[in-house]
Amino acid sequence: MISVIISHYKNVANLALILDALDKQSVDGFEVIISEDGQDDATKQFLASSSYSFPWQHTTQKDIGFRKTRILNTSVKKAKGSFLVFIDGDCVPHIHFVKAYQKMENSNLVCYGRRVMLSESMTQKLQKKREFNGLSLLDLVMGGAAKIKDGIYSPSFPLSTKERGLKGCNWGVKKELLLKINGFDEVYVHATVGEDDDVEWRLKGIGLKKHSMKNNAIVYHLYHKRTYNQEGTIINQQLMQERIAQNKFVCADGILKA
Repeated sequence: MISVIISHYKNVANLALILDALDKQSVDGFEVIISEDGQDDATKQFLASSSYSFPWQHTTQKDIGFRKTRILNTSVKKAKGSFLVFIDGDCVPHIHFVKAYQKMENSNLVCYGRRVMLSESMTQKLQKKREFNGLSLLDLVMGGAAKIKDGIYSPSFPLSTKERGLKGCNWGVKKELLLKINGFDEVYVHATVGEDDDVEWRLKGIGLKKHSMKNNAIVYHLYHKRTYNQEGTIINQQLMQERIAQNKFVCADGILKA
């Protein structure tokens, strides 16, 4: 079974779109985990009044700063699926998103996809509606989206075979393989580079190869202003370089604490 883990923080309008899109997937047989870096009352109330065709869980923790990796580790531990798929709380999945990852469920590969960047106006329309009925190529073009090529569903003939880096907004791996590196490194406490780059190099370090899901597992990124800051980026980059120098692929501050 697939466990789709959504990194969520407060934005209920985005969450409603994501869950609606997951409720309309072309396949079933998956669970969803809302991995909330906080304990937002609006999120709790929304989920209490919602009903979906798939089983779901909701993991939370105190809102005391950016601790995405910590709540992701909690969600990984609670996941019932043997294959984990991660998306961010600003990314809405295509109707065949889960289907694409189900085909990779038994592979020993790190699977990674890409995202279409929606415009501010298109995002506002979707957020207001809180219902997702898919987006055509024409919708993307007319709506001013960017990286439209990544939104073309073409699983048999991807439009690019160039290897890309893993992004936390769209990737998947077997649970047992993520546990081998002790999950996410909780030392990263800034919303910038680190938590996804770090897990990628550690998975590659234990011998896993990457597999592109481009033009197959598609997500639509909802517009928002960037929240990254230069100071946080520098700190995370330094932390990651220190760990690369140590050449330790099993992090000490992960699911199991050293």
